[in-house]
Amino acid sequence: MIIQLESARSENLSTGRRKVEELASTWGHQATETQPPESSPPQAISTGDKVIDPVSVTALALSIPPAALAVTDLADRIRKRRRARELLDEAEQLADHGVKACMLTRSTEVRAIELRGLTPDQLLEFLAGEETTA
Repeated sequence: MIIQLESARSENLSTGRRKVEELASTWGHQATETQPPESSPPQAISTGDKVIDPVSVTALALSIPPAALAVTDLADRIRKRRRARELLDEAEQLADHGVKACMLTRSTEVRAIELRGLTPDQLLEFLAGEETTA
């Protein structure tokens, strides 16, 4: 996920950056600072990329009992929804301090979607759509 922070005041921006880094670290991830992505055509899979064997994936999917899979999916959705709520709460707090938090799309057209005002379900649905286009 790419989060873009904007503010007219540099001290608000550094505070916002620190808060996002703290939130990411509580999830076991590390926030990194990058330059904004430029619009570029989708890249083809190179020979160094890992590819999933569809036969192996099918065999794995058939070996997992459907009830266990449903429980795993539900637990994953609950965890992701909690994280989404934390991120959106942080975006609301940052907005109160004059920092605009946006999520950048990874589709062929780069655009920013403001996090303030989204619900956790809207954020998760958007991210699921991004994963299918990536």
